[in-house]
Amino acid sequence: MRIAGLQKNSMVDYPGKLAAVVFTQGCNMNCGYCHNRCLIGDEQKNKAIDEDYVLSFLQKRRGLLDGVVVSGGEPTLQKDLEHFLIKVRQMGFSLKLDTNGTHPELLREIIDFGLVDYVAMDVKAPLCKYRQVCCSPVDTQKLSQSIAILKAGKVDYEFRTTYTPELNEDDLKDITQTIKGARKYVLQQYREVDRSQGTYTGVVEKRSILRSILQEMLDSVGALQFRGEFARI
Repeated sequence: MRIAGLQKNSMVDYPGKLAAVVFTQGCNMNCGYCHNRCLIGDEQKNKAIDEDYVLSFLQKRRGLLDGVVVSGGEPTLQKDLEHFLIKVRQMGFSLKLDTNGTHPELLREIIDFGLVDYVAMDVKAPLCKYRQVCCSPVDTQKLSQSIAILKAGKVDYEFRTTYTPELNEDDLKDITQTIKGARKYVLQQYREVDRSQGTYTGVVEKRSILRSILQEMLDSVGALQFRGEFARI
């Protein structure tokens, strides 16, 4: 598996767990706000990290870490993702997968084989605005399939959206209708990224949301969670 980064411990990437985060190289989207822009594309822009090194590190952290997050990039682009998950699972770790939902067939296999305990799927925008927000062509039918797979409830999950400047309150309502019946929806604060460097500029946008809109969103999902600062008016 092409591994481009390893965060040895994190308390924010896996809800309720201390986890290591493994970042895979390559993504099939080109979102302007992505802070991992060096992971976009197939070419190895970061120094590759040997998979055996990562597995050896995890072996030594058994009993110290609760879980492992496989993120990216887009992990489901990795042909040997399942083999990696099996190896980590055999060490006894809880596993979380971050995905954009573009490969529902693999997502279903991973869940059916019991290789993950938690999935976080980014829902970038209303389906009709995906190309605008992601700056790339997207098969939205595959996104809908992934949403349905998670909503079936075989694994714990969350859907999440970064509230970028391209989105408005009507878009948020549209998204919650798309995932209607979901257990959990997370709205994340937008932080500006330098598109050439993939680093944060320091500009953070605090968006305001009408309480009436929030109520409409809550009518569609089981729980609504905020990450960052938002004004409820």
